[in-house]
Amino acid sequence: MDTEMLDEHPDGRVRRGNATRRAVLRRAVDVASVEGLDGLSIGRLATELSMSKSGLFALFGAKEELQLATIRAAKRIYIDTVVTPALETPPGLGRVWALVAAWIDYSRGRVFPGGCFFARTSYEYAARDGEVRDALTASRHEWLELIEQSLAEAQSLGELAGTEALPQLAFELNAFLDGANLDSLLGRGEPAYDQARRAIRDRLASANRAATQPWDGTT
Repeated sequence: MDTEMLDEHPDGRVRRGNATRRAVLRRAVDVASVEGLDGLSIGRLATELSMSKSGLFALFGAKEELQLATIRAAKRIYIDTVVTPALETPPGLGRVWALVAAWIDYSRGRVFPGGCFFARTSYEYAARDGEVRDALTASRHEWLELIEQSLAEAQSLGELAGTEALPQLAFELNAFLDGANLDSLLGRGEPAYDQARRAIRDRLASANRAATQPWDGTT
């Protein structure tokens, strides 16, 4: 079967459609991280990527579906960049620290040009109703639950004091990360991340002092 016939085969069209969708969503997540989800439109993406507006509309339909698809694409990138590598570290405070370090590298390295995609878009939709807000809320809750679960594992291993309130501790760690991301975008750059790392290390070390198993502050 020659190349032209392969291109016309249904499987070939599906592959081309999937490749187009990935290219569009990669651009969409970058735009939304800087300008928000309201900055997305089929027309804009078609122009920037030199694609057919009608073809993109066939892939995504209404703007809300494009926004939801963009959130899903950003979540996959986030998981691949932050979560999956950190979970290779054994349970305990070492894993908690791996999550923190991976998140800082993700924000500092500008995996998304606007810093953390979810910080930017969650502020944008926090006071609204609808499916887009629900999707962003679910992503935030999943991240906080992962931090809390990792802290619970550390507590069960004796690396955190049994009196530590884990939802509160997870909230504090995430707040340090959010603050570093915002400060870096406002021009403080590396010092913001250094301060977040020190604050988180000190907070975990404090929670470890009353525990039965010591933690060296890094692994």
